Amino acid sequence: MQWKPNATVAVVVPDGEWFLMVEEHSEGAVVLNQPAGHIEEAESILEAARREALEETGYLVTLEAFLGIYVFRSPHNGLTYHRYAFIGQAGPRETDALDDGIIAAHWLTPEELDARSDQLRSPLVANCISDYRSGRRFPLDLIREIEPQ
Repeated sequence: MQWKPNATVAVVVPDGEWFLMVEEHSEGAVVLNQPAGHIEEAESILEAARREALEETGYLVTLEAFLGIYVFRSPHNGLTYHRYAFIGQAGPRETDALDDGIIAAHWLTPEELDARSDQLRSPLVANCISDYRSGRRFPLDLIREIEPQ
């Protein structure tokens, strides 16, 4: 059997001291996460990040910077996730229709997230916010996706 990590994207979307978060159902629990999800076949990493943000929050998000690659092995299901995390700016709210499993999108402060730390979907959520708050930023062109010729 060949091992394959799960390729995912996430977007940290700040507005002052507030962060756009997703409240969702996961493995029988209600959790908080950044707008995030799996990269679909034939979809670029940047397209996936924008799509997931829209589908999970209803906001059009403009990607501004690359935050990093985060690798996490879930103790719950044994799967390994490679998360490509971005920093984005929320534009207009385009829809109130959100993906299945999404309860709502919320704007929360770091203090509110700390108070609800037991609800974070994984340690990646807090790590991404901490890295954003520490000033971590990389240009988007760090990611190069080469099309076949």
